[in-house]
Amino acid sequence: MPRHARIDIPGLLQHVIVRGIDRSPIFLDDQDREDFLQRFRLLLQETETDCYAWALLDNHVLC
Repeated sequence: MPRHARIDIPGLLQHVIVRGIDRSPIFLDDQDREDFLQRFRLLLQETETDCYAWALLDNHVLC
């Protein structure tokens, strides 16, 4: 069943998760993690989005 579209309301808090398929790793190594964090930081700046907490695990990212 398809997921419903996210509600987009200014100021609304969202919980975002990115997972590897079948729990497979999504990062190759520490450099890959650093590259992800750099792109994530730039995305937050460009979209003027606040991220109050995040977690970087081998097979998923929580924001």
